[in-house]
Amino acid sequence: MSETRKAVRVVLVDDHAVVREGYRRLLERTDDISVVADVSTGEQAYRTVCELQPDVTVMDINLPGIGGIEAVRRIVARLPDAKILMFSMHEDTVFSSRALQAGARGYVTKSAAPEVLVEAVRLVAAGKLYISHEMAQELAVQMLPGRDNPIDALSAREFEVFRLLVAGHSLQEISKILCLSYKTVANYQSSIKHKLDVSNSAQVVRIALAHGLIASGFEPEENPQAG
Repeated sequence: MSETRKAVRVVLVDDHAVVREGYRRLLERTDDISVVADVSTGEQAYRTVCELQPDVTVMDINLPGIGGIEAVRRIVARLPDAKILMFSMHEDTVFSSRALQAGARGYVTKSAAPEVLVEAVRLVAAGKLYISHEMAQELAVQMLPGRDNPIDALSAREFEVFRLLVAGHSLQEISKILCLSYKTVANYQSSIKHKLDVSNSAQVVRIALAHGLIASGFEPEENPQAG
C-alpha cells in the first residue's frame, strides 16, 4: 500500500459468518481496503458504524431484526454523511430503490463478479453513487408510465412492517423489533392492506411472491394475530 494513500476502512454486515469471511478475504486482497469490523444484525450494524464511523459500510438487506433498509435509515439519521453500499441477492428494483431512498450510496447484487464489489467500495468511498448498469436500466424502466407496482405506494416504515409480516413475524414481534407500540404496528398493517387492496396475511405474502421479494415455494401459515 502506498504510504500516501490511506486504506478505505470498511464494516461488513451479513448474517452468515462464512459469507462475511468470504467478503473480508475478497476486499483485503486489495492494498487499499481494510475491513475494520464485521457484524451480523442491523442493530449491531447501527452500533458499530456509529462507533467506528468507517469510510464505507457494506450491508446485506436481509438481516435478522430490523433489516438492512431500516438499519440504513437509522444510521443515516444519526450520521448523514455515512456511506453505505447495499450488497444483496435481490435483483428486483423494489429493494434497490428502497435502499437508495433510505440513504444508501450504492447497490450491488451478489451475482456480480467479485471485482465489481471492490470497485463499488472504492467509488462509494470517493463520494460517488454506484449502481450497476443493468440495475440503473431497470430503475429507469420502473419509472415509465404503466409500470405501477403497488408496493411503491408503501411508506418507508410501512415497507419495513410489510417485510417483517412477509417473513412470518407476528404484530407483537414486529413491535419489539422496531421498538413501536403494538397499536402502531397494527395501524401500519391496516394501512398496508388498504394500499395493497388485500384482506389477509396470505394475500400480502402472495403479493411479495409476485414481485420477487421472497422465494417461490414459501406458503404462509394463517396467523390469527396478523391476519
